[in-house]
Amino acid sequence: MNVNVNQEQGRARVALKGRFDFTCHRGFKEAYEQALAAGGVSEVVVDLREVDYLDSSALGMLLLLRDKGKAQNKQVSLANCAGTVRDVLKVANFDKLFTLH
Repeated sequence: MNVNVNQEQGRARVALKGRFDFTCHRGFKEAYEQALAAGGVSEVVVDLREVDYLDSSALGMLLLLRDKGKAQNKQVSLANCAGTVRDVLKVANFDKLFTLH
């Protein structure tokens, strides 16, 4: 999986590409910690546009990010959720835990 972080107008975007599973743990954690630490950021958006697979460990990583964001008073949302990825998120009730764009 590839991870790219960029920041603009108080929002950090963590864009993921490929399979989002346990093998991505370290890269995803480094990316979201960078996003949370960025000055002036009030929201972290995880962009799932180019994710073609996610599993339960990915869901766990998203929950960890949500908890860390909440502890820092930063909103976490999920963007570009479509197809199978959106289906998995809805089955896991993530649409009730996150704002899905």
